[in-house]
Amino acid sequence: MIPMHNPNYDSFLRCVQDLLDTPEVRSMRQYPHHPRTTCYEHSVCVAYVSYRLARRWGLDYRAAARAGLLHDLYLYNSREKPSYYGNQCFTHPVVALKNAWALCGSLTPMEENIIVSHMWPLARKMPRYREALVVNLADKLCATAEVVGLRRFSRRVAAHAWTVRHTPAAA
Repeated sequence: MIPMHNPNYDSFLRCVQDLLDTPEVRSMRQYPHHPRTTCYEHSVCVAYVSYRLARRWGLDYRAAARAGLLHDLYLYNSREKPSYYGNQCFTHPVVALKNAWALCGSLTPMEENIIVSHMWPLARKMPRYREALVVNLADKLCATAEVVGLRRFSRRVAAHAWTVRHTPAAA
């Protein structure tokens, strides 16, 4: 498990804590994503991996973490076809961008591109920023780990974010 006072994780939480506290992001816990992984677990994992990679490579780690958290903010059960129109791979980045705008009030062009291009090369929108490529890579790494059964990391990262945000010491 991630140590409770990990400086990297504490810094990551400072970047995304306002988003983690919203009902919209918390509601992602109810939606299945990859096998035995919720959308919340996956998104927190992507956000944390994006944060670490962007920070290591001298990029805008705050934008990578925040957009990484919001990249799958589509807020419906993708396994129920009547919940959305079209192909999930192509539809959900646009829905996530719309929901992120509604949640945040505004996004930077970088954050918009990160969210809408995270399915590249499957989707047509290409990453225009290095941070978008970082989130794209983090998404593929986390998704691969979840699909092949190595989901413990996603769950640990997400559980730690939930625990830290909902303990008296974190308040």
